[in-house]
Amino acid sequence: MKIGAHLSIAGGLQNALLTAAEYGFETVAMFVRNQRQWAIPELTEDAVELFLETRKKTEISPIVGHGSYLVNLAGKTEIRKKSIVATKADLQRVRRLGIEYFVIHPGSNPDTDKGIELIIVGLNGLGDPGTTILLETTAGQGNCIGHRFEHLAKILEGLERPGSFGVCLDTAHIFAAGYDIRSKQAWNATIAEFDATIGIENLHAIHCNDSLKPLGGRADRHAHIGQGEIGMEGFRAIVNDKRVNHVPFILESPKGEREDGESWDKVNADLLRELAG
Repeated sequence: MKIGAHLSIAGGLQNALLTAAEYGFETVAMFVRNQRQWAIPELTEDAVELFLETRKKTEISPIVGHGSYLVNLAGKTEIRKKSIVATKADLQRVRRLGIEYFVIHPGSNPDTDKGIELIIVGLNGLGDPGTTILLETTAGQGNCIGHRFEHLAKILEGLERPGSFGVCLDTAHIFAAGYDIRSKQAWNATIAEFDATIGIENLHAIHCNDSLKPLGGRADRHAHIGQGEIGMEGFRAIVNDKRVNHVPFILESPKGEREDGESWDKVNADLLRELAG
């Protein structure tokens, strides 16, 4: 089982790799640019070379890139146009950096069926992404698409290059969306539904987060492992499930340090390893 976290690229893309190595992580997630701006700065050859050299030294693999929070492939015309341009530019960066996976939020639209069709058309218009794009499960806040497994299954069914796409399952999100995973029995039922609807072979990454919100709360609020509504037994079931523990486990729990100065990312990762025995 490979465990990592979503880490900062402040000061250079390579810093996410260096921090991951410092924490003893095998994998890492990262933005490939400032995720809160439409502007996409040039990615220099020097930056690419430094990133690739750092990766060779740290042996971090796989790397999971993450798209901008501004992107909405199901949005209104102007936002959707900007989202497609931004996603194409991000994919170009991902290819140059040799990143294996690129996670995006499916999109948001008050008309779910129309939104799904817009997402399908947008993704098909990207051409060959040169990496594996992962659609992330969502908590169901507002008009977000992807809080039901059926949404993601329908998108995948409409894609012209199905081998270039997959799913990233976020534990906090699916719990808030109404899928119970608080026990081994509950997890088994939910992952069986995932398999029947989407196909377990399409699962390529797991965002491992506890949830501050209750089951079905439809709000995206993450907590440290075992300190939220999912609890320890749910995560024990997940990390010991041979059907899924071959994919990278990425923490997106709250940042900062514990009172003893230990990074919460490392604390949560160590706890997942402990639960896995």
